Amino acid sequence: MCFDADSAPPIPALSGAAVSHDDLVLEAADGNRFAAFLATPDEPARVGIVILPDIRGLYRFYEELALRFAERGYAALAFDYFGRTAGAEKRDDEFEYMPHVQQSTPSGVQADVAACVAHLRAGGCDAIFTVGFCFGGRHSWLAAGAGHGLTRAIGFYGRPGPGNDGSPGPAQRASELTCPILALQAGDDAGIPVEDSTAFGAALAAAGADHELVIYPGAPHGFFDRKHEEFAADSEDAWNRVLAFLERRS
Repeated sequence: MCFDADSAPPIPALSGAAVSHDDLVLEAADGNRFAAFLATPDEPARVGIVILPDIRGLYRFYEELALRFAERGYAALAFDYFGRTAGAEKRDDEFEYMPHVQQSTPSGVQADVAACVAHLRAGGCDAIFTVGFCFGGRHSWLAAGAGHGLTRAIGFYGRPGPGNDGSPGPAQRASELTCPILALQAGDDAGIPVEDSTAFGAALAAAGADHELVIYPGAPHGFFDRKHEEFAADSEDAWNRVLAFLERRS
């Protein structure tokens, strides 16, 4: 888990921004029904963002993040991973997520991403980005090789190596990632050695992939959090890089 239940994105709300938001239930091609949260600016958005949460799935942090994107003119859709095993209902902070994480599969996550992409496109978005955190960072990068037609894919402190089930990770599939990649990694991540992050960058470079890898020295896993005031400068830099990445549409 990247964040505490009462954590919040380290991003200032834009006063006076006109946005709307909705709780949704979407359906993937395999019939899975899952919860999602959509935030949209009042003006039509041509750019859509699929937000892939950490291993806890959809909760307040990611709803807040979607609102921050919408305030800046983007349609943002955060979704939950556990419709197949926990249903599409809202859950409280006591939700035991790990049994559901263990039952999730890369193909199931990407089926849900596809449904989110389709929903944003139906709403008028013609450029689609993904941004994910931890578990979601990994799957955001993998989404770049899943045939969704993404414009770009962003991951915060994702694990780039093989999965626990032995499935190839983003580093092993670097040549299959068909859109530019932004990787924002923690330099003091207890679960993801710096060597794994640099190996991911090397694999992307070897594949000729358009990519940007940033490692924040001393930053822990989950540093992108308003509570981590000592890493506020790293969070601000990461957010500015995300916004700059969103502006590059080709």
